[in-house]
Amino acid sequence: MRLTKYTHSCIRLDDGSGALVIDPGTFSETQLAVAGVHAVLITHEHADHLDAPALLAAAKADPSLQVWAPASVALSLGVLGDRVTAVGPGESFSAGGFSVRTFGGLHALIHPLIAPPVANVGYLVEGAVYHPGDSFTVPPVAVETLLIPIHAPWSKVSEVIDFTAAVRAPRAFQIHDAYLSEAGGALVDRLVAMVGATYGTTYTRLSPTESVDL
Repeated sequence: MRLTKYTHSCIRLDDGSGALVIDPGTFSETQLAVAGVHAVLITHEHADHLDAPALLAAAKADPSLQVWAPASVALSLGVLGDRVTAVGPGESFSAGGFSVRTFGGLHALIHPLIAPPVANVGYLVEGAVYHPGDSFTVPPVAVETLLIPIHAPWSKVSEVIDFTAAVRAPRAFQIHDAYLSEAGGALVDRLVAMVGATYGTTYTRLSPTESVDL
């Protein structure tokens, strides 16, 4: 399976016979990411994870494209009819030929005075690649490849490190990194890689549109 990282939290998985995209947001190369893809998973409603106009345009161009998302997102994409499926935590389904399990339920709290958390679903694809969306929900199953929200308004570095240590995946790559400067990203990378190695995790930074074979 090939994993391609796009800007911020968008990733694409290809296995030679199908492809799946998670969180094509407004910071991401959405048109490029969803080209030829028939399945899109959305973790939550925030624009940096869901570029709704771009996704709807892609769905209009490809009538076979289907979307899975929390109920609030599915409702906002209602124009797609039965091509959008509402999902919550604790579910299993097939999307684009990939097996998917869901975890979590809520977006991490930013601050009590800002807004209550919205629905957030983490996706484990093929029992191997875990995308938590905007949360540090640790799935109660083994994970081979972890996608780490490396920086966010709702997190601090110690929580990023704790999440990495708790999941203990053999390998990890960063997501949710559009808010970091190059210097800031390098610092966080060093800290996560150092502690991750203690728990058996090899952490690697991927550049936008860079791919790796898993």
